[in-house]
Amino acid sequence: MDITTFPTIENCASIGREKHTVVADMDGTLLRGRSSFPYFALVAFEVGGILKLLFVLLCSPLAGILYYFVSESAGIQVLIFATFVGMRVLDIESVGRAVLPKFYSSDLHPESWRVFSTCGKRCVLTANPRIMVEGFLKEFLGADLVLGTEIGTYKGRATGFVLKPGVLVGKNKADALKKAFRSETQPEIGLGDRHTDLPFMALCKEGYIVPSKPEVDAITSDKLPKPIVFHDGRLVQKPTPIMALLTILWIPIGFLLACLRIAAGALLPMPLVYYAFWALGVRVTVKGNPPPPVKKSTGQSGVLFICSHRTLLDPIFLSTALGRPIPAVTYSVSRLSEIISPIKTVRLSRDRATDASMIKKLLQEGDLAICPEGTTCREPFLLRFSAMFAELTDQLVPVAMVNRMSMFHGTTARGWKGMDPFYFFMNPSPAYEVTFLNKLPMELTCSSGKSSHEVANYIQRVIAGTLSYECTTFTRKDKYRALAGNDGTVVEKPRLKANKVMGC
Repeated sequence: MDITTFPTIENCASIGREKHTVVADMDGTLLRGRSSFPYFALVAFEVGGILKLLFVLLCSPLAGILYYFVSESAGIQVLIFATFVGMRVLDIESVGRAVLPKFYSSDLHPESWRVFSTCGKRCVLTANPRIMVEGFLKEFLGADLVLGTEIGTYKGRATGFVLKPGVLVGKNKADALKKAFRSETQPEIGLGDRHTDLPFMALCKEGYIVPSKPEVDAITSDKLPKPIVFHDGRLVQKPTPIMALLTILWIPIGFLLACLRIAAGALLPMPLVYYAFWALGVRVTVKGNPPPPVKKSTGQSGVLFICSHRTLLDPIFLSTALGRPIPAVTYSVSRLSEIISPIKTVRLSRDRATDASMIKKLLQEGDLAICPEGTTCREPFLLRFSAMFAELTDQLVPVAMVNRMSMFHGTTARGWKGMDPFYFFMNPSPAYEVTFLNKLPMELTCSSGKSSHEVANYIQRVIAGTLSYECTTFTRKDKYRALAGNDGTVVEKPRLKANKVMGC
């Protein structure tokens, strides 16, 4: 059977397919990219770190030789073994749920998705390990059935080997499809992109080939059934072999540079930090007109800066933009972040009366910063603003925070938060943009009869409008349930006395 036997995907009608079943391959079919290496590399780095990524990268030439000159199955088995051996199954599932969807969704083939999305029943048949792809396919693409390679496990850890019948390529794909649809009617549509997909495509009433066209633009996120609001992981870019090598080579250099940048921020007087950051490659852009510092002699209450939350460094860059340290209130930080902080912050107790009393007292001493979302969000969305701050003062200044990172994300839900500032400053040239908006008019505050929720929602809309972001009602609990499988509650530990802590 020749690949030219089947027409291309452009010839497949997508109208009137509501009662039809589609069976699609993944790499090169649903996704534009034909290589699964970047996704194995992501799992390797997120679970095993830089050494695991290096091991997978070193094994990739052997995997490539076997894939192209021996068999697809042999090459994929090498990648599976190099990536998964020794990993906890729960960690693999976590990465598949929290990290990979962002990268998969940015590479969806428009023609394949046009057909796949209009069918009533959707099945994906892939050589990738099912544990790695099932979360994305079912939750974000609406797949009803995912048939993939099954990995071997022992006492909750992956052995690196695959279970029978082996990697799902060629005849194994056809056999898996026959078994899955044994008692059902023949699938209407089969989508594939290579010779080894032909056996399963021949079992469908219609078969279509997805030609390799790297220049095709991926579909936009707004066309997905479910938008990706939350995602985790440290890597910003998809780790192709070249990008993976550059990342491995940069990390030792980047870590030393991060230490130098953190030391400059922690040890220098705040008026000099802005210039030190610029000298060290950290770009800080300030927009708007920030209010002057409050004079204690006047007895006036301090200004409460209401910041959108991008990383735990938001209060640091707010202080950098103002040229003076601004205390901040926070939910939880790591002990390491407490040690290296250049500003004073105070933990919230999650008891409303206690926290309100503490914030009022801090405002009597001067200006204060708060991130009412309660947690960070990487995408262009704002989470729900907690309304408590609006009841405590009328001196409210919204601040729109946005940052840019080229290699590493400075936030995590699954990992150790103590490394957040290091990963942010490990970027070659990280950037922050701090936009001070107009102080909230008195007629829009609680003193003029507005409810605290009305004030909080108004400020959320103002910041979202400035950043061209979308307002949501998601909370900290929603984020941590999606990414880490918990509600984000941090158990309070005994603390050493300290007058400096960090972040939000």
